[in-house]
Amino acid sequence: MPKNRRWVLAARPKGEPSPDDFRLETHEIEASAPPDMVLIRNRHLSLDPYMRLRMDDAKSYVPPYELGETLGGQTIGEVVASGSADFTPGDSVIGSGGWQDYALLPAKMVRRIDPERIRAPAWLGMMGMPGFTAWIGLDLVGGVKAGETLVVGAATGPVGSMVGQLAKRAGARTVAIAGGAEKSALARETFGFDVAIDHRDPDFAERLADACPDGIDVYFENIGGPVLEAVLPLLNDFARIPVCGLIAHYNESGPAPDASPLARVMRQVLVQRLSLRGFIVSDHFARYSDFLGEVAPLVGKGEIVGLEDVVTGLENAPQALIGLLAGRNRGKCVVALD
Repeated sequence: MPKNRRWVLAARPKGEPSPDDFRLETHEIEASAPPDMVLIRNRHLSLDPYMRLRMDDAKSYVPPYELGETLGGQTIGEVVASGSADFTPGDSVIGSGGWQDYALLPAKMVRRIDPERIRAPAWLGMMGMPGFTAWIGLDLVGGVKAGETLVVGAATGPVGSMVGQLAKRAGARTVAIAGGAEKSALARETFGFDVAIDHRDPDFAERLADACPDGIDVYFENIGGPVLEAVLPLLNDFARIPVCGLIAHYNESGPAPDASPLARVMRQVLVQRLSLRGFIVSDHFARYSDFLGEVAPLVGKGEIVGLEDVVTGLENAPQALIGLLAGRNRGKCVVALD
């Protein structure tokens, strides 16, 4: 019987997560799969900011983790036992396998992938949920057009970098917001943004205004906080804001003490007829095949690129998530379990 290591939620964080909020357990599992199920040996685990939201006992778009529950997340792995005619041992697959070595999943919730065509970690980034999030957000809300100015927060992350490349292909002028000189250079040199602004610069608001002399037509929101405050005065009439995430607030242990910026946002929404819409990518998975049909050939030919920040060892997953929430990663954060 194989041994399965798994990380569970040990305590609910108060602000920034700490290692004590996680607990590593080991137990034996059956090396078989019931009918219509598949047993997967996970090889790569995706770490994403939304996981922090699920650690709080609060209403959100996904249920919170229960204390003692295995932490969830998308994984790439190999089928080791199958109770489904659609899969055989050795198949490379992607599914929601979670923070553990092995996952028993319904066959209908698993998808076969081709790691020979596109490298395995990229299926968790460019070709996975982050890449699809960028694509659906631009299609559903952004509607970016040639000649427009698009600004994206967290621009070197897996969502932001894909947003910039897709907008550039549509003929837009692209402005990256990144944290630090290294990430700003990465945004320009690797992901092809026209301009990159460091949000840690004390003159950030002025530099952003200089980079957007014709205003902002689309702001792809991943951050919130002071970055949004700097963007608001630069929005053009009929600007669109796909609201994908608000990572600046994920480690807050309660509501912000001053809610007045929201009133300003809502006034601008009315006066300038802005389109401000939150979206959750899981609501749109029916269109995932459309995304693959458009983007997979571009990735395969190297016309869209991605970057994975790979951490080795399942035991290092908690520190990797803590670092991700603090902005210490470069590109898509992936854990190689072995």
